[in-house]
Amino acid sequence: MKKIAVILSGSGVFDGSEIHEAVLTLLALARAGAQVQCFAPDRPQMHVVNHLTGEVEADDTRNILVEAARIARGEILPLSALDATEFDGLILPGGFGAAKNLCDFAVAGTECQVADDMMLAARQFIEAGKPSGYLCIAPIMLPKIAGKGVKGTIGTDGETAQAFNLMGGEHRSCPVDQIAVDEARKIVSSPAYMLAGNLLEAEASINALVTRVLEWID
Repeated sequence: MKKIAVILSGSGVFDGSEIHEAVLTLLALARAGAQVQCFAPDRPQMHVVNHLTGEVEADDTRNILVEAARIARGEILPLSALDATEFDGLILPGGFGAAKNLCDFAVAGTECQVADDMMLAARQFIEAGKPSGYLCIAPIMLPKIAGKGVKGTIGTDGETAQAFNLMGGEHRSCPVDQIAVDEARKIVSSPAYMLAGNLLEAEASINALVTRVLEWID
């Protein structure tokens, strides 16, 4: 049975993992018969956003792992416990948590840094020649993680694509139901809710990515 690690960044599109993307990823993997273990950083998230009003709750603090456990139904481990030798592949759903909690692109732009625990986990898979999948805004980390010339997509947003290229990546514009593939590094990315207008479009995007990750394992 194929074993896939899924890294979450909280719970909620504006300050954590995009919940639809996370659940659709888990569903696609379950349908394919893969075994999944979720992980998340055990530290405070950048900030807390009221998802009804869109406003930052200045007096609220939350832990990324504790929040992500809501999506994983409690079946989740600290990101520091992720050992790539125990898994066949890695997938990261998007949501602004990827750009706020796994790296700081949301505030630092092209000068962003990937969090140490995220960098260590992601590089383990690349160095081992194991496939990785990055959804939505999560691919913005790829130039920092995988190095100059890495191919990836965040869809068709020009400003974000330019940032990807300025950091050393090679952005590929991509419609919602297609993927960008870096064969040399075994990295696949897809736009998901960077472009998806509804749940079905997001599902098509995620299914294409999950399929490619699992094909590499075969």
